Amino acid sequence: MKWTIADLSLEQKVGQMFICGFNALTPNEHANILIDQYQVGGICYFRRNVRTLPQLAELSESLQQLASGSQKLPLLLSIDQEGGMVARIDHEGISRIPGNMALGAAGSAEDSYRVAQIGARELRSLGVNMNFAPCLDVNNNPRNPVIGVRSFSEDPQAVAALGTAAIKGYQEEGVSATAKHFPGHGDTSVDSHLGRASVPHDMERLRRVELYPFAQAIKAGVDAIMTAHVSFPAIESSDLPATLSHAVLTGLLREEMGFEGLIVTDCLEMHAISKEYGIPEGAIRAIEAGADCVLVSHTLSEQTAAITAVIEAVQSGRLSMNLIDRSVERILALKERNAKLAEELPVQTIGEVTEETKQLLAQIAGRGITLVKDEGQLPLQAEQAIAVIWPELLQATQVDEAWSKSYTLGDALRSYGVQADDLRVGTDMSDAEVEQAVKAAEGYRQIVVATYTSESSLPAGQQKLVNKLAELEGVSIVVVATRNPYDMNDLPPVATYLCSYENTPYYMNAAAGVLLGKVIPEGKLPVSISDTYPLGWSGHQDYVNN
Repeated sequence: MKWTIADLSLEQKVGQMFICGFNALTPNEHANILIDQYQVGGICYFRRNVRTLPQLAELSESLQQLASGSQKLPLLLSIDQEGGMVARIDHEGISRIPGNMALGAAGSAEDSYRVAQIGARELRSLGVNMNFAPCLDVNNNPRNPVIGVRSFSEDPQAVAALGTAAIKGYQEEGVSATAKHFPGHGDTSVDSHLGRASVPHDMERLRRVELYPFAQAIKAGVDAIMTAHVSFPAIESSDLPATLSHAVLTGLLREEMGFEGLIVTDCLEMHAISKEYGIPEGAIRAIEAGADCVLVSHTLSEQTAAITAVIEAVQSGRLSMNLIDRSVERILALKERNAKLAEELPVQTIGEVTEETKQLLAQIAGRGITLVKDEGQLPLQAEQAIAVIWPELLQATQVDEAWSKSYTLGDALRSYGVQADDLRVGTDMSDAEVEQAVKAAEGYRQIVVATYTSESSLPAGQQKLVNKLAELEGVSIVVVATRNPYDMNDLPPVATYLCSYENTPYYMNAAAGVLLGKVIPEGKLPVSISDTYPLGWSGHQDYVNN
């Protein structure tokens, strides 16, 4: 079906420019107001919207029916399903596809492409037609608190190769990819959910590193690019975040880099925007800067206030109707293309993960596990009991959520038939909890410590725990970094250090296989841990020679 802006009122046009979220498993009053009264162009799903896969598919269908009745335009149904540690859907029947850094360690564009295909097919079966992925941030700051393993690598060439492969995989399967966070959130030390970050580099450096993957994504035909709430003084002298900067979004992205797709803001409820400018003013400024779609993820009052503010800004002449029309034309063109693709592609069965897919994902996991060092401790002795220190996330953050079900490294070791005893701890332990964990580990000759953090440094409790365990005599201590590969920099010297980049089941199974000599760790470091362990490092040869 062909939709044209001539059919739309001002209110409908502005509504199309907003992607909003709501907290329910079915279309509640919040959703009805967004779609019926404000005629928003898209809905963004979070984990709060998912109980089961059939329920999510039914929600998608219900929302689209609601939209077709009120505005005759389909919705962009979007989600952050990056893979790995950022996945809104991890429920029964969904493939736990790997995240970017795990793919970066495997180093295969073909793997990235096939993983994106799997993810896209499953999302499309659930009615989702837009994914806020892949991250094209180049993670060259080890203390980055928000990107980390969401990045493929610190090497912009690798990020570009794997990112464009993922974009191709998503879009060939009928799901619009969204490259993020433009112009690059990798070299920051502030989480923009909580405050304003800045990237101080000059344009030569930005073009060579931060901007390079986005330039390649544009050449690859990416449907959408998401903005970063980050300041770039070399591009925007007034200290505005990129999301609100005409110099960044129009001057650089549109005019210099030639991007013709959708520019989508990151959520305006993040503090870098909401605390400094307010969400209604932020929405107006983002559209002035060149954004086509404004993302307001949570609060109905903020969503409706922002939409109303934009309508009033057009009526007052602050925003030109021509600017609005150009954005809406892009949105309608993408919706039309997605609708056409959906008709052409085969219907996907909900919750069907084939054995072929499972085998492929297991193989990719093996290709990504990286042995950084081993001083003769691997493989572990299968006939002896193994204590597994397993940190569990007890408090969710903006970039970290507890999984719907737990699968530990101990579970993975037990699947190989060995005695592995889980000693569960919190990710941030008190001194008393550290002492309790050390006491529980006494008597074991083999201890595997799984470290975990989504933040810029390993929590002090986990650091203290490894220090205490390292003092035990006659004990083999193996550290497996189950998210952040930089954990090693916060630990005492350890004899064996392994990186899995995520604690998802495929990667825990592969890590367990490495610990027991059943899987060869083929991964190479996609980031530099230190001068001793640089980008591309692998202890693979030492492992093979053990």
